[in-house]
Amino acid sequence: MTTAHVPDHIELPPPRIEEVSDGVFAYVQLDGSWGLNNTGFIVGSDGITAIDTCFTERRSRAFRDAISSVSGLPVRTLVNTHHHGDHTHGNFVFRSEAMIVGHDLCRKEVMETGLGTKALFPGVDWGEIEITPPTATFDERMTLFVDDLIVELMYVGPAHTTNDIIVWLPERLVLFTGDVIFHGGTPFALMGSIAGWLEALERLRTLGADRLVPGHGEVCGRDAIEDVADYLRFVQDIARKGFDADVSPLDVARDADLGRFSEWLDRERLVGNLHRAYSELRGEPRGAPLPLPQAVADMVAYNGGQLPRCLA
Repeated sequence: MTTAHVPDHIELPPPRIEEVSDGVFAYVQLDGSWGLNNTGFIVGSDGITAIDTCFTERRSRAFRDAISSVSGLPVRTLVNTHHHGDHTHGNFVFRSEAMIVGHDLCRKEVMETGLGTKALFPGVDWGEIEITPPTATFDERMTLFVDDLIVELMYVGPAHTTNDIIVWLPERLVLFTGDVIFHGGTPFALMGSIAGWLEALERLRTLGADRLVPGHGEVCGRDAIEDVADYLRFVQDIARKGFDADVSPLDVARDADLGRFSEWLDRERLVGNLHRAYSELRGEPRGAPLPLPQAVADMVAYNGGQLPRCLA
């Protein structure tokens, strides 16, 4: 379904806590469209490790309250899977108690992006957000411990963005994917790399996770990896044909038959993905900055002149 065909004021289910392994929780915000991301947390004996925050002040404080409903222990560590505001805007809610961890590029992008997303979603009740970047960063890999439980942070970008990391609990076969996995929503590579994303998915396959907490959508199994890979290969295929025929990304998107992907939320992202695919076909570096105003304008045009729907 295209965003334009989904009501703007549908009644969303409240966020819910789902225990995916003993002491390991997903915080799921449906329907998983723009700004409605998932987070999570792991309860230890003397503190909590949280994974990501939310898009608005209200939603981030609700996430903090949800953690408190499970455990009154402090959040000692907060991990950001990437820099986008729906995963980092709420960092400030935790900054007095937690060390905030992210990739080296995540810190840079959080500071440079600021609240720039506000322009795309003018109807959102943002609250009073204070941009708070990670305070501890790493390059390729970092290992955390929650008591004796190993929590591996692994850089897999550029994929969805330049700075994606995944959070892997090998003893539990649980994987927090950040936005490397969208479940039931259209993946978005405008700020990352389609080729790099496909390589990231191969790394996810090798882990053998049983439970995946995606960045958006319901908790899922490893089949979701193949769904995302199928979509990205579809984008590469139609991009190659359009690029060779000198057809614009917008016109390629308008002519494309999305097939089973037409049921996914936020399908206007196809246009942004094609802009990224064209960049890679031109031989530009993975994750190279693109002219975002043009890509966003094309997404809006594809979406019938409407801004992307955001119910956050």
